Amino acid sequence: MRHAMAVIAAIYWQSARRACQKLRSCPSTPKGKTASNWVILMIEVFFDGKCGLCSKEIAYYQKIAPSGIFAWMDIATDASPLAAHQISQADALRHLHVRDAAGHWHIGAAAFLVIWQQLRYWRFLAILVGLPMIRQIASLVYNRFADYRFSKLAHCQIAQKNLAKAPIS
Repeated sequence: MRHAMAVIAAIYWQSARRACQKLRSCPSTPKGKTASNWVILMIEVFFDGKCGLCSKEIAYYQKIAPSGIFAWMDIATDASPLAAHQISQADALRHLHVRDAAGHWHIGAAAFLVIWQQLRYWRFLAILVGLPMIRQIASLVYNRFADYRFSKLAHCQIAQKNLAKAPIS
């Protein structure tokens, strides 16, 4: 038993040390800065707050999420945060969009993985759904559902019509 605990502790400290080394050598680290004095950026979640299912799910995630991890943005009522990223409101209403702390975009099922990775008890699901074959199936199912939902909600159709009317620049 004592040997097993020692092995587990050694594995934990090795992985922790590797993670710290990765942070310190990250190319986005400003010169002279280490992981301990970084400014932590939040994960930005762009969701459809007028969709009943979407808003209930996001409210649940907000309730269980650790503070300071996520910035939740209801783009159904205020699409202005999307303009800086050149994403149309219609596209963001159709699929969940997440911008991680490194600035990378995740859309659809991949966006849920980013959220789930930060939530206790949901991390296992993120690992499972992140497996290659399961990820493809989850993306296919999510995209079908998202397209169906988008076609049925009036505010989504209005955003789509406004996109079609917008001048091309």
